[in-house]
Amino acid sequence: MMKKKLVLVCTIFALIASFCFSQTKIPEDADFWSDYPAEELADFLVGKMSNDELLSQILMFGWAGAEPSELLIKWVYERGLGSVKVFGWNTDNTQLVASSVATLQKKSQSRKLRIPLFVATDQEGGWIRHVKGETSETPGNMAIGASGYPIDAYYSGYYISREIKALGINMNFAPTVDNYTNLQSSVIGPRSFGSNPDFVGQLGASFSAGSIAAGVIPTAKHFPGHGDTSLDSHGNLPQIDIDYKTLENRELVPFKFLIAEKIPAIMSGHLSFPKIISNGEPASLSKVFLTDILRNRLGYEGLIITDDMMMNGATMYAGSLSRAFRLAIEAGNDIVISSTTARWNESLWTSNLALMESSTAFKQTVQKAARRVILYKLNYFKSNNAAPLYPDPATLDQKIPDREGQKFFLSQACRSITAYKTGKCLPFAPDENERILLAGQTQFPDFFEEAKKRYSNCAEFKFDYEMGPNQADWMSRNIQTTAKNYDTIIICVANERSAMIAEHLKNLGKKVVIMSVLSPVPVLNCKWADTILLGYSYSPYTFKALFGALNGEFEADGELPLN
Repeated sequence: MMKKKLVLVCTIFALIASFCFSQTKIPEDADFWSDYPAEELADFLVGKMSNDELLSQILMFGWAGAEPSELLIKWVYERGLGSVKVFGWNTDNTQLVASSVATLQKKSQSRKLRIPLFVATDQEGGWIRHVKGETSETPGNMAIGASGYPIDAYYSGYYISREIKALGINMNFAPTVDNYTNLQSSVIGPRSFGSNPDFVGQLGASFSAGSIAAGVIPTAKHFPGHGDTSLDSHGNLPQIDIDYKTLENRELVPFKFLIAEKIPAIMSGHLSFPKIISNGEPASLSKVFLTDILRNRLGYEGLIITDDMMMNGATMYAGSLSRAFRLAIEAGNDIVISSTTARWNESLWTSNLALMESSTAFKQTVQKAARRVILYKLNYFKSNNAAPLYPDPATLDQKIPDREGQKFFLSQACRSITAYKTGKCLPFAPDENERILLAGQTQFPDFFEEAKKRYSNCAEFKFDYEMGPNQADWMSRNIQTTAKNYDTIIICVANERSAMIAEHLKNLGKKVVIMSVLSPVPVLNCKWADTILLGYSYSPYTFKALFGALNGEFEADGELPLN
């Protein structure tokens, strides 16, 4: 009996202590870094914020120059902008990126509440690499799909994130978990892990886990799925003509995997599904997609972030940028992105600020989003694995490129190489006097360098990565004339134009080796060639692996990850 009474007394004391602690009044001079439970501190901070600060907290702006503009700094310092994004046009100098991040974070910390910035970028790996400089050019998602190992996805996310974390970047808009459904897609292509939804979900979850382990917040995109269209939402509003059952059993499957694994952030896409919502609104501006489906049906609790609102896919439907921002907020997005820094009194700001003052419902929606952002910041920045607020440019050479990552990406590239067609040239052991013509893009010097490390008797035929139809036609006729003087032609195919050039080698009676980089779709009908190797990327690691496989240094075991 005494033992039961003791347990009861201890339980009562624990409940009293818990109640007292939860009712602890947070002092008026507390800020983001004060030592209080995250939930309570988030409520306190939101309660202290003005309408200007609340609305600013859910905005993310980019900047156009090499360094942040005075206007962007003013947004951070005077209005408390919540997030910034590092785009690919200002990242060749990684030391400057690091110092720019430090400058902006110092401004955020000079404000009363000292709420730090989310600093984001698109470092998907492979084709999409916004932070350049000395960062790793990796084999990319489709190469991971070809290798078939979730551990490759994990370590890709891990090493990519370690590099950008050194720059003070704490959020990455990756992984892309769009299925490669439409093989004519020019916007997704090798950014996808493949066309099997379950496999895409597993690899996306592994990539995200690696990012989190490295200390960077991953963001799955583009909800609810960008893979079944050939249009790019930068210039148009793609319409995906599928019903909800198809969406649920295909496009939503990878997102379900990630939601089950507690993915911290999901990006909403500027994508229209007229058979699901007949008014044509994009998912990024749709309460049905973001609140009813993503939040309520799928049970997602993390951050929802729009794709860039400067894309035509958003503004074409909304009619104006200010209305697009309002619809994005009302739909359920927590962070709204603009690739450019808004003017100080731009309508997207003034009209929505005015609406906060006149509409209680809209203000509560903004408050709810701001609270979610702040709560995620509290849990992230107060962990022991967050990116530095003030990255040190002097130490970047030790961290970028990641030395361990370099070894991993080469091995991963080797695992991805797919022998789509094998002939006499695999492995390729040319005769002493065999004449070899290397045909490839001027922009890919590693193609020529890796070939010449192995084969000495080589000549070069170069063409541009991007060609108009007239230039491609001229190059096609020119290569026919040139190739007649050689025994073997090794040609790099990166897109439809270079595939067109390769087709003109078809009936010359020569041995032709095709090395496909990026999407393999343009070469899938080139079975007239002696050998076709698929590499999925133009990274230096991929070209090393392609020529290693061709030379017989290892066996190409990758599998084409497309149905």
